[in-house]
Amino acid sequence: MRSAQLGKSISEVEVTNISKHGFWLLLRDREFFLPFREFPWFRDVPVGQLLNVELPHPHHLHWPNLDVDLAVESIEHPERSRWSARNGLTRASSRPAAKSGSGRLMPDR
Repeated sequence: MRSAQLGKSISEVEVTNISKHGFWLLLRDREFFLPFREFPWFRDVPVGQLLNVELPHPHHLHWPNLDVDLAVESIEHPERSRWSARNGLTRASSRPAAKSGSGRLMPDR
C-alpha cells in the first residue's frame, strides 16, 4: 500500500533543527545551516523565539521576538555580509550603527 502524496507546505520558512553549533532553516524548498559562529545573535536565545521566524518578503526574514531581520542573501552568502561574525561584527558590537527607524538589524544585501 502506498501513502498518499503530502500536500503543499503552508509554511514558507521554518527552523527544522537546532544543535550546539547552529540551526537549520527550511526556506521554501531549500535548507540552510546557520552556524552560531557566523550568526552569533541567535546563540543564546530561547528555542521558542528562534522558532518564531517569518518571511514578510521573498528576500527578507524576520524574527519578531528577537527584533532581528536578515536578508536571505546574507544566509546564502554569509561571507558577503558585513554583519557576519567572520567579518568581526556581532549583534552587540554592530547594533548601534545598524539600527533602522524601528531598531531592527538591517544586514547588507
